[in-house]
Amino acid sequence: MPRAGLILLAASLSCRASAPGVTSPQGEAVAIRVNQIGYQPAAPKVAVICALAPREIPSFRIVGVGNRTVFGPRPADAAGAFGPCAATFRLDFSALRRPGVYRIVAAGVTSLPVRIADDVYRGAADSLLAYLREQRSGYNPVFKDSVHQRSDGVLVDHPTRSGEFIPVAGGWADASDYLQYGTTTAHATTMLLLAHRDHPEAFTDRFEANGLPGANGIPDVLDEARWGLAWLLKMYPADDLLLNQLADDRDHTFWDLPVNDSADYGWGRGGKRPVYPCTGKPQGLFDSKNRSTGLASTAGKYAAAFALGAELYREHDSAFARRLAARARAVYALGAAHPGVCQTAPARSPYFYEEDNWADDMELGAVELYALTHEPAYFDAALRYAAQEPVTPWMGQDTARHYQWFPWHNNGHYEIWRTGTDSARRVVAEYYRRGLEAVVGRAHNGFRVGIPFIWCSNNLLASFATQATFYRRMTGDSTYVEYETAALDWLFGTNPWGVSMVIGLGDNFPRTPHSVVAQELHVQLSGGLVDGPVYRSIFQNLRGIRLLEADEYAPFNTGFIVYHDDVGDYSTNEPIMDGTANLAYILAARAAP
Repeated sequence: MPRAGLILLAASLSCRASAPGVTSPQGEAVAIRVNQIGYQPAAPKVAVICALAPREIPSFRIVGVGNRTVFGPRPADAAGAFGPCAATFRLDFSALRRPGVYRIVAAGVTSLPVRIADDVYRGAADSLLAYLREQRSGYNPVFKDSVHQRSDGVLVDHPTRSGEFIPVAGGWADASDYLQYGTTTAHATTMLLLAHRDHPEAFTDRFEANGLPGANGIPDVLDEARWGLAWLLKMYPADDLLLNQLADDRDHTFWDLPVNDSADYGWGRGGKRPVYPCTGKPQGLFDSKNRSTGLASTAGKYAAAFALGAELYREHDSAFARRLAARARAVYALGAAHPGVCQTAPARSPYFYEEDNWADDMELGAVELYALTHEPAYFDAALRYAAQEPVTPWMGQDTARHYQWFPWHNNGHYEIWRTGTDSARRVVAEYYRRGLEAVVGRAHNGFRVGIPFIWCSNNLLASFATQATFYRRMTGDSTYVEYETAALDWLFGTNPWGVSMVIGLGDNFPRTPHSVVAQELHVQLSGGLVDGPVYRSIFQNLRGIRLLEADEYAPFNTGFIVYHDDVGDYSTNEPIMDGTANLAYILAARAAP
């Protein structure tokens, strides 16, 4: 969530050099953008040239040790303009399968290292868990202390129980502020559980349950998912009380570490934080209000996480699994009785998560309960909900409101495919195909991306890649693999700025993310996926953004989308918890044999 109106001290920040990039001998800015993680030998391999002035680039070659040409020259395929790039060229070197470290040469310019190996994604999914550990509320391994432990929380906006203390300490901070949402936590938890279920070999055991180093006999991904589940259980303390949000944007008043609990929610600085229930009605304690209409969007997400957790923890902790199963049934019934959306609640700021869809959440909750219980009524309900939203609505659109259609892909269709009849499988595969086709129809550019560049655009790319992966697994159809690969390549550096959008992964990743922990503790975060580029119009109209350093990417911020590696830009450079967890699934899938 944004940190509008931050108190930031520019004097504490150092300026950096001009834009990373390269210039051809003719003086025209030309950059070769590659996937900085690397390429698997049998996978598609494409780099992209971004030229800031119109020009022709006929060919490229790839060199190895001693600058010896190992591939090419091959044609550079002209692909038109995109954003700041007056011309783009796609450099396809899929035929190069020999493992090694190479560089691409074109137009007198040399790329960053190009790595080809079977194991380029090994350990990547595990590495993203570091960011989630850093985001923990309750005991936090970065501080080796508890954060918000005594302040969470006071029930607000409840018809009869406002002012009551509800013990809800735990969970993860949503982004670089300290707000916590049931919806994003449930989605992140579900993605971690799915990643372990489908690709357990991608994860190791190097940390204790409390996040400190040391093996405990349980894969770290399950430790982290349990952290999410334990908080979600606290956020559903009674069958008729579903909690949706902890804290609100009054947190943004102070740029401070979480151990200090600086925000004042009306009870003095360091006092209790508010916790909001789902009421099915518009919420907002001050002038701004959301447009909530029901409980199902939150209830369905909780039901899915609980049911999936009950299945996966059955062998590790049977009592915990039984509790999850019971809460899954109860919260699903609550959602079925109260269809509609439960949006997050604004306070002083007008910004909130404007989720407008809920059938996908109930579909996922129903099908996970079917997988757990084998009761046909749940499967029948899942099919009915699936038909209400066959395609996630952002797909094919050029814009959307903030978190309007969340999650950004529908896991329920894939879960129906895993457990359903042949006819049901064909139906949900077709649903996925329609969504992919809608995005691909907008992707006729050099980078092969067809998403709208709304706030948290990197979430959309991770979700598109997830849906494409599911579809390919379901059907064996590789029609969209070029675009699936391009989405992942974009996230790891094949974008106009040449930035790997995951902190700590790649040769050039965000060094000054929008994070008070990174800035105040002078630590290098690891594993967080940042928001990603947005339309220039969005950046220019958001409140509280100001760049605190010279823009090293200024030459590449001249088009319709912008990205800044600057602590002051919460719209493009803030790490996000739910997108990080989603990306962990994709990286686990890529690391699988």
